[in-house]
Amino acid sequence: MRLAGWMKRANEAFWMVLVVAGVLPGCHAIPVTGKIDADARVAANFQGKVDVHLPSTTDPGPMLPVSVRAPAPGASHARVAIVDVDGLILNQNLTGIYSVGENPVSTFREKLEMAAGDPLVRAVVLRIHSPGGGVTASDLLAEELRRFRQSTGKPVVACLMDVATGGAYYLAVGCDQVISLPTSVVGAVGALFNHTNLEDAMAQLNLRVEPIKAGELVDMGSVSSPMSDEARALFQEMADGFRDRFMARVAQYRPSMSNADREAISDGRVVSAKRALQLHMIDQLGYVDDAIAEAERLGGASGAEVVFFERAGHPTRSIYAIVPNVPLQSELIPFSYPGLERSKLPTFLYLWQPDPTLTKSAGL
Repeated sequence: MRLAGWMKRANEAFWMVLVVAGVLPGCHAIPVTGKIDADARVAANFQGKVDVHLPSTTDPGPMLPVSVRAPAPGASHARVAIVDVDGLILNQNLTGIYSVGENPVSTFREKLEMAAGDPLVRAVVLRIHSPGGGVTASDLLAEELRRFRQSTGKPVVACLMDVATGGAYYLAVGCDQVISLPTSVVGAVGALFNHTNLEDAMAQLNLRVEPIKAGELVDMGSVSSPMSDEARALFQEMADGFRDRFMARVAQYRPSMSNADREAISDGRVVSAKRALQLHMIDQLGYVDDAIAEAERLGGASGAEVVFFERAGHPTRSIYAIVPNVPLQSELIPFSYPGLERSKLPTFLYLWQPDPTLTKSAGL
């Protein structure tokens, strides 16, 4: 038992040294000379090279079909693909030491391309669990979905999980059918700008920003000073325009919604799934299995195999599987400063954002 405990502690210390030394994933031969002495019980001397084999994050390889439900006996050989949209929708890479995060926009397109190129895939279930994200990123996903439906003719059924608000709902309305869990939170049809005023905090640190600029409003929205009335009016005009675009999309893809329905959600509120059904924001209440059944019906593929498209090695074994999408460097390096991270740069959002720090991480 003591030997096992020593080996565990030695292993943890060894990997920490590699991380601190800046060893990146890949295969490396590292010259090592040293001595380990664990509580004076076990000692070992070693000298020479140690081959370290770490998983590469440079190119994790293409998407592969992963079956999570076998086809029914006697059913025709067909597939329903589940494409999961999980976490914040931001057009940025989440990479770093041992990171498994990817750019949600790029990953979404890659999965749709796999579904489009697989002749066995008859329909897609878009499983959504997201509070939304950037206006542009959400719009890119919506456009990719439109192109997929137009070019392939394959039906797409949205299944709304815990949360499907802001840009997530913006995406969902573009599907053939929208099914929501009875306990989902839906809505946030609006837009916001995540501006932060750090003037007082910077004063406490004796920091002062003195920009040299050509153009009075070229730094509008700066975190180092209060927002001027003119800048606020301009930002408000843009936010209103993005909200109007959102409302127009809802009107286009949800013709069953009346003017009164749209007016009820025009303030950007979130609602329960039951209320969303009453407002015709969704088509029915149900679960992931119900969404799969609807996709089978629309695609004419009863008893189809159900697959995900994922990277090799990702643990995907059921219809609820979620690939972890948090970069490890955010845990190793917990501090940050506004303006240094792309995810914290000011941007317009289709997002239900009760927590103002929410935009520091993302996933798909």
